[in-house]
Amino acid sequence: MNKIDLTSCPICSKLQIDNQETLLDDLKYSVKTYKKNELIIRQGEICDGLYMLMLGSVKTEMITENGNTLGIEIIKAPLPLAPAFVFSDNNRFPVDVTTLEEVEIMKIPKDEIMRLMITNHDFMSSFMTHNANRTQFLTNRLQLLSIKTIKGKIAHFLLENSTSEGKPFNINRNQTELAEFFGVARPSLARSLSEIVQDGIIKIEKKEYTILNYKGLRELLI
Repeated sequence: MNKIDLTSCPICSKLQIDNQETLLDDLKYSVKTYKKNELIIRQGEICDGLYMLMLGSVKTEMITENGNTLGIEIIKAPLPLAPAFVFSDNNRFPVDVTTLEEVEIMKIPKDEIMRLMITNHDFMSSFMTHNANRTQFLTNRLQLLSIKTIKGKIAHFLLENSTSEGKPFNINRNQTELAEFFGVARPSLARSLSEIVQDGIIKIEKKEYTILNYKGLRELLI
């Protein structure tokens, strides 16, 4: 097991602790290691504690009512997995969680999270801030899914991830992963990307994207 650094996780970054080892000795938790491409959490399972990704990366996917797989996001350590659902009335994981490499997950029971909140207000503040930021992320996902055209979805996604016109930026997803993220078929995505490139709106080199025409890209949202 790798040495655990709680303060590297955003919900623990403000923890007021003099000795982290002493805190860990007093904290009830478990740590488990998973191999690459292993399904570690299934959509609908009970979320009975705080699951913190301490090492590696995972992808989260949702199975829709019609049986399609909808990619939600890629999460890299150190981050918690679905922390808001610990205290939900319907405390079930909304997604499948699959490893992209070997990962290490620390699980802290709900009672321990409550104790940390009572004894450390900075932890409670960080926990609430993180969940609020997650709400913003989910709002953006809903906006993306509400866009009807594939080109519109591409435009929204690239505009969200870009920094400035003409400056290349990396998208850490291949076309299959992007298609799952958009909830569309891969051939349809590939065709739409190709047409946007041919129109001179964007340039693609492997996973590096460059927006050449911001106005043209925004027009795809209409």
